[in-house]
Amino acid sequence: MEDFAQALNIGIPFFTILIFIEILVAYIQKKQVVNLPDMVSSLSSGITNITKDVLGLLIAIISYDWIETNFALFDLKVQWWMFPVVFVAKDFSGYWIHRFEHKVNYFWNRHVVHHSSEEYNLSVALRQSISEIFSLTIFILFPLAVLGIPVQVFAVVAPIHLFSQFWYHTRLINRMGVLEKIIVTPSHHRVHHAINPEYIDKNFSLIFIVWDKLFGTFQEELASIPAVYGVKKPVHTWNPIIINFQHAGRIWLDFFRTSSWKDKARIWFMPTGWRPADVAVKYPIQIISDPQQQVKYMPELDRGIKVWSFVQLVVTLSSAIFLFNCLALIGPSIALLIGAFIFLAVYSYTTVMDGKKYGLWMEITKSVIALLGIRYFTLLIEFNQIQLIFLSIIFVYHAISGVVAFTFLARKKEIIVVYQQNQQESFDESKLKI
Repeated sequence: MEDFAQALNIGIPFFTILIFIEILVAYIQKKQVVNLPDMVSSLSSGITNITKDVLGLLIAIISYDWIETNFALFDLKVQWWMFPVVFVAKDFSGYWIHRFEHKVNYFWNRHVVHHSSEEYNLSVALRQSISEIFSLTIFILFPLAVLGIPVQVFAVVAPIHLFSQFWYHTRLINRMGVLEKIIVTPSHHRVHHAINPEYIDKNFSLIFIVWDKLFGTFQEELASIPAVYGVKKPVHTWNPIIINFQHAGRIWLDFFRTSSWKDKARIWFMPTGWRPADVAVKYPIQIISDPQQQVKYMPELDRGIKVWSFVQLVVTLSSAIFLFNCLALIGPSIALLIGAFIFLAVYSYTTVMDGKKYGLWMEITKSVIALLGIRYFTLLIEFNQIQLIFLSIIFVYHAISGVVAFTFLARKKEIIVVYQQNQQESFDESKLKI
């Protein structure tokens, strides 16, 4: 847990720099690849994901370490050749898990947040799941555990494999020559994120594109068919926590609503999007049938709300980094409390971005909790000077933030979104502003 937290000290600044480089290059090339609310939503999703992972909120039905310890046929020591072998094995397992997540109804809930953005840029790479509670990796990597490949090798390979999937979430890189035949490139992954009929459920590979070519799921990007991004059932929210459980919520509703016991039993494992016939007729859901007619979710927000939301993102990310670097000092109980507060923060300011008035009340409540919590923790724990300075800054920020939330609440008519108008007209990407 702490090793992963330390890896994030390198990964977070690196990813942030690359995101702003992408924005700068797009500006120089006079291309629009980012809009602020979508980017805030994507980065907020990343914050919740890494917080969940650092706090160890993931259940392995059978752990790799347990199988290797109890059933390994050979007592192997760490050797150099194990790292490329495990990297390839993890990539192979990733292909199949990724494919299952797209093809099996309930598994789609673990992955839908990653596809929920109607944009395609580096920040989208950070839309990662918090609904993935049970790890399926061991079912694919079982043979390596039985052979005795040490778990320490996975501790090194896992973050490298994960971080290597970041760079190809961009529209600014075109074809890459011979590399197109070997690795996953931006062109390949643009196809994967598209909802065009020609592209949907293609290119599941994570690093090596050979898996798609081997198992018949490869599709190259076609110049005649521009990719349209998002999901066929639009999420219509910037709140990543809602997005993470939206699909599962629909399945549960269909489960209770259908009168067929057969459908109640099979709805979980049917192809993604399948619904019982009686429920589909009685409770229809909007589905994009023609991607070229997509109307993007783009509420018109007060500029102050946009700026404030971005500041909220920065403060929440800073608080998460503080948590990751103080795990040993604060202990697991307080770490879980701070983690819960980070989730509350993300939920509240992204709810405000959706134009929901109750989000402002949540912001005020969040500020009160932060002020009381910081005061309590500074009395309970002996922080060093730098940590106390940081906590003092966060304390002052939340005091100001609570006042700002109250001010916006008093002006509520000026911040409510104007989304209904957008439903009546096609979305013009050239009008987007960061």
